[in-house]
Amino acid sequence: MVTTPPRSQLDLFAAFIVDLPLRDQRDTMERPFFSLAKRRTKPIEYRQGDAFVRVSSPAAYGIATIYDADILIWAASQLTDARNRGVTHGPRISFMPYDLLRSIQRGTSGRDYAGLRAGLKRLAATVVETNVRVTDGKQAAMFHFIEAWDEQVDEKGNTRGMTIELARWFYEAVADGRVLAVHPDYFQLSSGLGRWLYRVARKHAGQQANGWAFTLTTLHEKSGSTQRLSDFARDVRKLVAANTLPEYALSLQPGARGDEILHAIRRTLLASDHPAADRDLRQERGKRRTSPKLA
Repeated sequence: MVTTPPRSQLDLFAAFIVDLPLRDQRDTMERPFFSLAKRRTKPIEYRQGDAFVRVSSPAAYGIATIYDADILIWAASQLTDARNRGVTHGPRISFMPYDLLRSIQRGTSGRDYAGLRAGLKRLAATVVETNVRVTDGKQAAMFHFIEAWDEQVDEKGNTRGMTIELARWFYEAVADGRVLAVHPDYFQLSSGLGRWLYRVARKHAGQQANGWAFTLTTLHEKSGSTQRLSDFARDVRKLVAANTLPEYALSLQPGARGDEILHAIRRTLLASDHPAADRDLRQERGKRRTSPKLA
């Protein structure tokens, strides 16, 4: 008689690495899968050509934010590292919240733990419907970023660990290597728009010698922002003036039709005398403090 192991033994991946190369899931980097504002209940509706993204959530929770996406970057990084080392894993990950908070460069106070729980609730409550990366004759996929999560506590109510189950749509993309490296200073960006612009630059400009350019009108549509175009453009100009995004320098240029064009290029590719150049650009950290293991 063959006994089937408990599900937790089949696919529960225990993540313990704190410092490791960061990875972001490519399909979510340029489209409006997340709210740029910290509180949004209005659904996101986006269509470009045949591709579409619809994001909604019960008003009691609000739509998952680009700050909540830090949790998914952490998960993608853990799974990519495991994949590279040949460690078996599935969409369910167990972890200590303290380790996750340190990995995404947040504090570990009671307020930070509460913020983590709130983020997990939004990721679990947010409903995504999209045909991006949908195959096998299917018209669309519908999912929650996190299909389930739980927290284990002791008799005093202190956390003993958490478990999340990632959406298959997200997990399969990471397992297939559809990820891009991101700079650790990304977590230091306080602006939701700044975070989104970095992700767009990382996805499109990459290390191309000429960088990448978008009209502000196109960027406004791709961001899913609730701002008017004029207000969106004003905030982009402020970010360009500050020019503090990791890895990428931003500039604005006049377009042929009177629209402004945002240009992004990797700082290491600029001329050495360019004020935004950075020949000593700090690369992502890869130090491991602990080793992962399977439950």
